[in-house]
Amino acid sequence: MRAVVVGGGFGGLAAAIRLAAAGDDVTLIEKRERVGGRAYLYEIDGFRFDGGPTVLTAPFMFDELFALAGERLEDHVELMPLDPFYRAFDRDGTPFDIHADASRLKAEVAARSPDDAAGFERLSQRISLIFDAFYPYTERPMMRLHVMMRMLPFLLRHRAASSVQRLVDGCIGDPFLRRVLAFHPLLIGGHPSRTPALYSLIVEFERRWGVHYAVGGTNTLVEALGSLLVRLGGRIECGTAVERVLVDGRRAVGVRLEDGSVRVADVVVSNADPGFTYGRLLGERTASASALRRRGTPSMSLHVLYLGADRTWPDSPLAHHNLLLGGDSRRVLDRVFRPRARDHTSEQLTADDLFLYVHVPTRTDPSVAPEDCEALYVLVAAPALRPGEDPPADEHRRVRELVLEVLDRRYLPGLPEHLVAEHSIGPEHFRDVLNTPRGAAFSLQPTLFQSGWFRPHNRSARIDGLYLVGAGTHPGAGIPAVLASGKIAAALIAKDAATRRAPAGRQPAGAGAPS
Repeated sequence: MRAVVVGGGFGGLAAAIRLAAAGDDVTLIEKRERVGGRAYLYEIDGFRFDGGPTVLTAPFMFDELFALAGERLEDHVELMPLDPFYRAFDRDGTPFDIHADASRLKAEVAARSPDDAAGFERLSQRISLIFDAFYPYTERPMMRLHVMMRMLPFLLRHRAASSVQRLVDGCIGDPFLRRVLAFHPLLIGGHPSRTPALYSLIVEFERRWGVHYAVGGTNTLVEALGSLLVRLGGRIECGTAVERVLVDGRRAVGVRLEDGSVRVADVVVSNADPGFTYGRLLGERTASASALRRRGTPSMSLHVLYLGADRTWPDSPLAHHNLLLGGDSRRVLDRVFRPRARDHTSEQLTADDLFLYVHVPTRTDPSVAPEDCEALYVLVAAPALRPGEDPPADEHRRVRELVLEVLDRRYLPGLPEHLVAEHSIGPEHFRDVLNTPRGAAFSLQPTLFQSGWFRPHNRSARIDGLYLVGAGTHPGAGIPAVLASGKIAAALIAKDAATRRAPAGRQPAGAGAPS
């Protein structure tokens, strides 16, 4: 069977590897000069900057992909466990470490707020129960409403349809702890008060399998997966964009590239955002395109600053992964998720209006920077763009000024004078380069009615032979979920192919599995 995969992010690579391992003839097409998607690599004057995801959990999901070729992940990529997972700083700059060890984390909570030690135990137990109830659904298709309805008793029993923030607030009293223990939805583009508590299973992913760092950066994993695909017989074509998914009747039959050439296929797997897939690659020919535009609530967007300095700061309190939570939580989140009409100017922004995640890989891996240099990546939450809107002309400049001011004053004194490499992206990058409608960095928000069956499906209901993977599809954003989308799509393709080959009146084994 011939398969064309559109886009070389983690979802596209995972699907392509599984199809190639099954013996299919696979071509992956990536419009940029290297694969990676959001997990792109910027190489600037000897610095290696991961373009997107930096938090690696569930390494067994990568193990599975290499095992398909009889290989071992550790022979290609070194994953280092991190402890602490994250270091969060309050308004006064006091650190709070989220440790790998549960007893150390509980002690950290008790040191901050003794009255919350028992509540933290209750919170941990509730999260474990939610994980046990919902984790199995993260690797299953959610094509039919009745499959999601089976989850309803668990949702009610565990109050998992309530928000992550409410789950935390019900167990924790300290305002800072409430904020730091409910931050995980922001890693997948969601508001803690709008993201269902079922997404707290992300926390359990970290507890059970740890948070890791790939030596050399996340893109070393991307490169290893690309090489694995080629060893399995797949082909990768970079530097060429898909213009259209070709449809004959109601069946996908291949793709046309921007240069006019055609790649014929029996199945097409799109790792592009669902809104882009239906709206642009299918030429707005389906009801799904208008539905996505009309009902879809976008995730937040981002400004990301990539900074290289010609010195290090061994005495800095920053760890590998850092959360700067100095501002008023409601004001910060309202700016991102409830933006008023842009009648204000970015000059009104202050450092306290920003949610900042600071990644300092050189704390763990000096190889990503020249000798005695520091590399860092600063993520700043931003509102999604309105249709046809561009950010204010001076917003990038103002965000950069505020970020450097905060880092210079409290964490990396003298940073502005020591910058020797710099790059940045903003909401328009996610819209124009990564083809995500409205520049939503994580595609759709992880709300209750944009999860499970309500989220774009991994198999198109209208175009036979078209499958979708990536952050905008079920089960959602984040590396484990995106890898799972590739696993789900590959399984659906195999099942559908077996069904087509089966004699009339007979179903192949497994064809009756829920979808």
